Amino acid sequence: MTHDTSASERPRSRRNGPNTNAKGDCVRAAAARALVPVITGKGSLSGLEDHQVVARDRALFKAMCYGTCRTLPRLEALAAKLLEKPFKTRDADVQALLLLGIFQLLYLRIPAHAAVGETAGAARLLGKAWATRVLNGCLRRLQREAFSLEAEVDKDQAVALLHPRWWVKAIRDAWPDDWQAILEANNQPGPMTLRVNRRHNDRESYIDVLDGAGVSARLCAHAPDGLTLDKSMDVEALPGFAQGHVSVQDEAAQLATVMLGPVIAPRPGARVLDACCAPGGKSAHLLELFDIELQAIDSDAQRLARVEDTLSRLGLSARLAQGDATERDWWDGTQFDAILLDAPCSGSGVIRRHPDIKRLRRQSDIAQLAELQSRLLDNLWGLLKPGGTLLYATCSVLPQENRDQVAAFLERTSDAQLNMPEGIGWGRDAAPGRQLLPVPDSHDGFFYARLVKSGSDQ
Repeated sequence: MTHDTSASERPRSRRNGPNTNAKGDCVRAAAARALVPVITGKGSLSGLEDHQVVARDRALFKAMCYGTCRTLPRLEALAAKLLEKPFKTRDADVQALLLLGIFQLLYLRIPAHAAVGETAGAARLLGKAWATRVLNGCLRRLQREAFSLEAEVDKDQAVALLHPRWWVKAIRDAWPDDWQAILEANNQPGPMTLRVNRRHNDRESYIDVLDGAGVSARLCAHAPDGLTLDKSMDVEALPGFAQGHVSVQDEAAQLATVMLGPVIAPRPGARVLDACCAPGGKSAHLLELFDIELQAIDSDAQRLARVEDTLSRLGLSARLAQGDATERDWWDGTQFDAILLDAPCSGSGVIRRHPDIKRLRRQSDIAQLAELQSRLLDNLWGLLKPGGTLLYATCSVLPQENRDQVAAFLERTSDAQLNMPEGIGWGRDAAPGRQLLPVPDSHDGFFYARLVKSGSDQ
């Protein structure tokens, strides 16, 4: 899924959003095409860069796509009120245009005549001129009746909270005292956080570089290499990005090296496995900081290619292999000193960065993912040396994938022990493990548990 680095739109406020006079049916038609896979449950926003949109409209294009996904439950409820009957399945692109039009009217600072006229006109570019009149009528009605229609659909708590009903229940059950704050954080774009490459600079010096370029940033509270920008920007415009001086990575994800560092730093040349490595941020961070022999695997060839690109930009090297971490056919038989298992998960801690998760994830996925995580743990544990350390991580806030998963593994694995660092100043004790919840303008939701294998000391 594409990382949302735009903070230009904020749900639930008509005063915020990109202040743009960009006009044209083309950008709205492109956004509709990009949204069809999401609203039909067949794909994500990961292909946004493949859509041809002129440079001046790129920010608006992304704001509309991400914002529509972020507010989708409410937009769909309003669309149902505006339509006499639903569009046919083959007209999902027209449905997407209607959702885009509603989003623009309610959440973006765009002149109403552009939001209505150019959204309706985009139907012609989709080869469906008949829909222009329908879209125009629906959006004009919303202009007239917005207050009453919004009040009506917001009677449904899930609609008002901008999450599918099962998501609301799952998070409320998991965090009865924090669920509303979690959902509110999910509904805001995450900040753009950087990881400074210590091979080139420290973060205090890089802040000075940013300041010289007119970019404001602040130090992350917990990640020693992290900076959070006050305003998101094009990554290619970051000073030194092309030369590998800095990368984009959330603060919570950067804490993987804080957890593993004390284990591998005293062992130059330690043999380390990143078992589900794509897109490569954690692999790169480990290599930036430590003298290790890194093996990185991923089951997806395309995602593995992104890891290779990331390491190449940073001037780093690792042994990369396509492989399924629930199997061992990729393994050379030599055990590892440390293993990082950033396991496939629900993504419930990063919904704000990947709002298409709200539509694409299913309730039944959670149990299936938990079963996969269990198999990964069991298989990889055998690849770890006695005295070695496995760091289990997810970008989830659900206990089934985190606390419960680790507790069950410890129960069935006699030579596994929890080995959390002392004095952790972030997140909260998940017993076992450490849980971070998403915080507006700060870190994502994340979970860590550090496990040691009984045997000789490292």
